[in-house]
Amino acid sequence: MSQQNKITVRVWGDYACFTRPEMKVERVSYPVCTPSAARGMLEAIFWEPEIHYIIDSIAVIKKGRWFSFRRNEVSAVISIKEAQKWMKGSKEVKYIEAGGGGKDAAQRNMLALADVEYLITAEIFPTKKRSNHPLGVYIEEVRRRAHKGKCYHRPGLGCREFAADFDWVDDLSKIKLANWQEEDLGIMLYDVFDPAKRSLADEKNPHVKPVPVFFHAKIKDAVMDCHPDRITLLQPQAKEVV
Repeated sequence: MSQQNKITVRVWGDYACFTRPEMKVERVSYPVCTPSAARGMLEAIFWEPEIHYIIDSIAVIKKGRWFSFRRNEVSAVISIKEAQKWMKGSKEVKYIEAGGGGKDAAQRNMLALADVEYLITAEIFPTKKRSNHPLGVYIEEVRRRAHKGKCYHRPGLGCREFAADFDWVDDLSKIKLANWQEEDLGIMLYDVFDPAKRSLADEKNPHVKPVPVFFHAKIKDAVMDCHPDRITLLQPQAKEVV
């Protein structure tokens, strides 16, 4: 495996919730950052259609601690088409009532993590919409932005409201990982996109169709191996309609 296209970014924050898809109403977090969330944080720092990230590993500096709380959410959503009709005046504006006692308000419990810190190591690969720039140009751009704290939008630790701080890592030998020797975490969401198809994006097809994939997650010496060449990715079986 080539080492020249690898990057490592340290991320940390006060709160995190990497929601398990089977518990998305009453949110329950995975015990560690998922590859999907890690990819999202890197894309928040630097995104270009000419490249895509493949998460190599996630190392845990701080495991964090479990905590639960109740928060206000909304049960209604506004579609783009509906908003466009409001703008044209062809339909009466309908607001979401999210205040206390509002009909669209909903209180839900969340089991999340507090005080977490991770090392995200990823590889950068070109997509079909590649440019004439070598990968080193993009790697240097990630390094520069991470050093200066620049980003396209603030990275979130699983949820947008749980903001993440970040920094570039040059020397991994100086970082002490958490005391997490070995644990089988079971089936975990790898990504909402098949990583094998992300490189197929081009000008005609800039968006990759969402196809959730999972993997059997394991922690060993505070590191979770995430590279698709070394793990087995699983796709959920479609339910048969009787």
